Amino acid sequence: MVFDLDRIGQLLDLLGSPQRAYPSIHLTGTNGKTSTARMIDSLLRAFGLHTGRYTSPHLETVRERISLDGEPVGADRFVSAYREIAPLVALVDKQAAEPLTYFDVTTALAFATFADAPVDVAVVEVGLGGAEDATNVLAAGVCVITPIGLDHTEWLGDTLTDIALAKAGIVHQGATVITAVQPEEAAEPILDRCAEVGATIAREGGEFGVVHRAVAVGGQVLTLQGLGGRYDEIFLPLHGAHQAQNAALALAAVEAFLGAGPGRTLDAEPVREGFAAVSSPGRLERVRNAPTILLDGAHNPHGMAATVTALREEFAFRRLVVVLSVLGDKDVDAILDLLEPVADAVVVTTNTSPRAMPLAQLADAAVEAFGEDRVQVAQTMPDAIEAAVVLAEADVDGELTGVGVLVTGSVVTVADARRLLAR
Repeated sequence: MVFDLDRIGQLLDLLGSPQRAYPSIHLTGTNGKTSTARMIDSLLRAFGLHTGRYTSPHLETVRERISLDGEPVGADRFVSAYREIAPLVALVDKQAAEPLTYFDVTTALAFATFADAPVDVAVVEVGLGGAEDATNVLAAGVCVITPIGLDHTEWLGDTLTDIALAKAGIVHQGATVITAVQPEEAAEPILDRCAEVGATIAREGGEFGVVHRAVAVGGQVLTLQGLGGRYDEIFLPLHGAHQAQNAALALAAVEAFLGAGPGRTLDAEPVREGFAAVSSPGRLERVRNAPTILLDGAHNPHGMAATVTALREEFAFRRLVVVLSVLGDKDVDAILDLLEPVADAVVVTTNTSPRAMPLAQLADAAVEAFGEDRVQVAQTMPDAIEAAVVLAEADVDGELTGVGVLVTGSVVTVADARRLLAR
């Protein structure tokens, strides 16, 4: 990874600064960015706006990263856009000491595609951090900061203060900042950045938040306090208190973008419509029944804690087996410690990423956390899923209600499983 905004800036200048053709909502944070971006996108479309959404990583095709009106950009359009920018990419590479990165190029592709569409608003998720991320050429009017935890410490720093400082870099002069509840050491750099650039900040638990949530079939029903007022009877077809928190962030961001605030609420019906239409593949996504198979992309302790809480609150599993593969730079011991109380067994495997943790190393960590009798090793994802299903169905007398398999540990792990399982 090479963090350098000069090269992406040069490329966008050659393209005519497409990122200036529309207003943007910019998101950073450790977990929840993609789900929150998808909610914001759906809400804006419910209010009649044409949207572009840029998120990463993808599950099946790179085209998922660049969405127009909620759908991945078509193959022909994607190829056409790439062919248009490729000569300019080559020109910048020729002049620079380091070539443009994969993320630089997909970012430029997204911004150019949105300008060409055209869109009314772009919803853009950072790739990593914030201040030096390629997307930080936007200077967006509305910024969203989801919960911050320890992740990517080799790039962003090994304290919450360092990480928050990097992420707060997306806040530019005069912006409106919507932030989740943050640990004190993460909140301080965000407040300092807002003061430095004259940004307005709205904080979860103060100006907005979740008033009430109740588990419902296929998701949850929420009452949200927005910047402008209270919105009730909101059905969100996603599981977990963390998704309710994401919904509160998304609503406040859309209110800020559309000009709602104290004394001015949004029409509640489009809000309900927008939330009801949300999907977030790979986030506690149910892809099979009998036994239930869930896919979840939690890849760090902060995210896994939210997943485990949702499993306890919303899924009454009497027997659960986990299929786990993580990347080599993750805190696997903490992830396994969080899973151990809710899982009867774990099947460790490897995913298709070249950065995947070696299977022997992962197996040793799993045995340390679960004990040898609760750990199986599978060389491939198909074998791992098959083994997990057999384990989940063992000793249940043919009654599969409350029996489940969770595939987790990485977005790559989920993508590998989804290709095998999702219909």
